[in-house]
Amino acid sequence: MSKTALITGITGQDGAYLAQLLLDQGYEVHGMVRRSSSDRFDRIEPLIEDITLHQADLLDQLSIVRLIEATSPDEIYNLAAQSFVPTSFEQPLLTGEFTALGVTRMLEAIRQVSTEIRFYQASSSEMFGTVQETPQRETTPFWPRSPYGVAKVYGHWITVNYRESYDIFACSGILFNHESPLRGKQFVTRKISDAVARIKLGKQEKLSLGNLDAERDWGFAGDYVRAMWLMMQQDTPDDYVVSTGQRHTVRDFCQVAFDHVGLNWEDYVEIDPAFLRPADVNTLCGDFSKAHENLGWQPEVTFEQLVQMMVDTDLDRVSGKLNDGV
Repeated sequence: MSKTALITGITGQDGAYLAQLLLDQGYEVHGMVRRSSSDRFDRIEPLIEDITLHQADLLDQLSIVRLIEATSPDEIYNLAAQSFVPTSFEQPLLTGEFTALGVTRMLEAIRQVSTEIRFYQASSSEMFGTVQETPQRETTPFWPRSPYGVAKVYGHWITVNYRESYDIFACSGILFNHESPLRGKQFVTRKISDAVARIKLGKQEKLSLGNLDAERDWGFAGDYVRAMWLMMQQDTPDDYVVSTGQRHTVRDFCQVAFDHVGLNWEDYVEIDPAFLRPADVNTLCGDFSKAHENLGWQPEVTFEQLVQMMVDTDLDRVSGKLNDGV
């Protein structure tokens, strides 16, 4: 018998990859979208005939309850959030409402409708912030450095709390940075790949960035949604770090991206203090050994493959071979 899944944040990068994965697994897939959402549907356009979209809002408890009652999901993947770290400094209260309390509303709705529903919470490496040990693992203390990170810590612990208080199958994936050709252009990785394509094709001259020394553990979103699904298939709910275990700087990303099109990054990249954060996270690197041991998961796409994939797709977009929508 096929399973039914509900994905919040289905129009985002992870939502699109996860929806495709679940369809491939034979799921009936439902997605939650906001009536007032400015999100575009480009990422899920190829899937639109195979999924069912519903209007509801993480700020509206009743709409969530009604949605869960209407779809009767076996699994809920909560990927929706205000997920752009710089915006969380500009809109800290809204970030808290969506990214923290929104998780509680989802869990409370499950408690009201059916505690048999399995729940996945999208936690984040930004929770580690000022890192207390390297690499970061499931037991590493959190020290978030942004309103987004703080909100994610709340979402993480409220998930643990509902799991322990109400015997709900609720798990969290502590996902480190994961990118893809579907990444939004406001994120530094996609900003770089898009700019490289435009510079190569003569449509842009310079690329302005902030902290080139910031280090991240970057993986491929398509690999990471597979880890989400695997967590939900276990006998016992638990929390897992999902990462590559390798660190690269923004400078490294620039170098691989520009090298891929035969250009020297130093000729085109300039530093703009406007892109520096009030409080930055300088280094993140995860230990995914628990996910490897318990789930049999490991990343398949390398850092270089990821960067080149993003640049190639943006070259196609900018040259008009693909719709320049995302």
